[in-house]
Formats: sequence, structure tokens, C-alpha cells
Amino acid sequence: MVDQGVVDAFQLMWGPFPEPVLLVHESRTILAVNDTARAGGVPVGVKCSSLNPETKGDNHCKHCRAFEALRSGEAMSRSSVVGGRLIKGYWMPLKGVEGVYVHFGIPIGDEVDATQAARNA
Repeated sequence: MVDQGVVDAFQLMWGPFPEPVLLVHESRTILAVNDTARAGGVPVGVKCSSLNPETKGDNHCKHCRAFEALRSGEAMSRSSVVGGRLIKGYWMPLKGVEGVYVHFGIPIGDEVDATQAARNA
């Protein structure tokens, strides 16, 4: 689905990143994960949407901006509350690699009140 060189470059850049990072095909199949995602039990070869308990079946997550990022060729972001924490999620298409993107989220601050965070997102 993607050249091994792309996976190697992903590991070189994102392997030690302290938050889970996924390399994902436009079909939503996870192609590779960084060390943190692997340690957290994120499997390769499954649909990324299957990791979200709010998503049913093969549907995409309600906050997903992957197709928008792939269509525009530009990174997209969105803030949402996950497990009581405000997370800034990113979808970044790869230059020169059709239909593949990097997806990760970064916590913004400590534990937050979910209602307040949702209003601010």
C-alpha cells in the first residue's frame, strides 16, 4: 500500500514522539505507528476509526478531517475533548505520497472540565 521507505521515514521522524502518531492510508487503514502508539497497543492494519469507541462500523470519526486534508494537500487540525482532556488533533498529508497522511493529537493543558473545553474548542 505504501513503499517501505515511507514507513522508515515515518519511524525516523515520529518514532520517539511522546504522543501516539499514526501513518494512515486514505482508506483509513493504519500503515505504521510510532513507539508510543505501539506501546499503547495500537495495531497496524486496522481501520483507525475502529480505535474510537464512539465510531460504529467503518464510519469515520465525527471530528475527522483526513479527507479534507488529503483533498486540499494541507494540514488540518481540530480540538476536541478526549477522556476529559482537551486534545488538538492534526491530519497532515505527505508530500509526494498520494493518499497517505500522518495523524496525531497533542494534549492542551492538564485535565479540563469537558463541558468548558467543548465550548472553547
